[in-house]
Amino acid sequence: MGRRAGFTLIELLVVMAIIATLLTLAMPRYFHSIDKSKEAALHADLEGMRDAIDKYYGDTGKYPDTLIDLVEKKYLRSIPPDPMTGSNQSWVIIPPEDAEKGGVYDIRSADKGRASDGSEYSNW
Repeated sequence: MGRRAGFTLIELLVVMAIIATLLTLAMPRYFHSIDKSKEAALHADLEGMRDAIDKYYGDTGKYPDTLIDLVEKKYLRSIPPDPMTGSNQSWVIIPPEDAEKGGVYDIRSADKGRASDGSEYSNW
């Protein structure tokens, strides 16, 4: 009797088990790396916007009234989206103590989650 070419059910199950084992090892690392990249992007965005706010204050003697002022006066090309929320409208604006000095003293993320080091994104 001639044997048919192909794979047996046992061979297919063994291959599927090996693939499943490899995926259980790789997937947590993949998702962790996505979270780390979002945290790095948040740090960079906050640093860039805070630097633009400081330069605006140094040039004009007051803080910008809104984030749009930074874009209109060419301190920023555009308002970056918050990497944690995915929206450029969700930034939390911290006004200066003296309201006559403008409206945007500092900026923070609106996300209430925790970073990999245990700190809250909203406190960065």
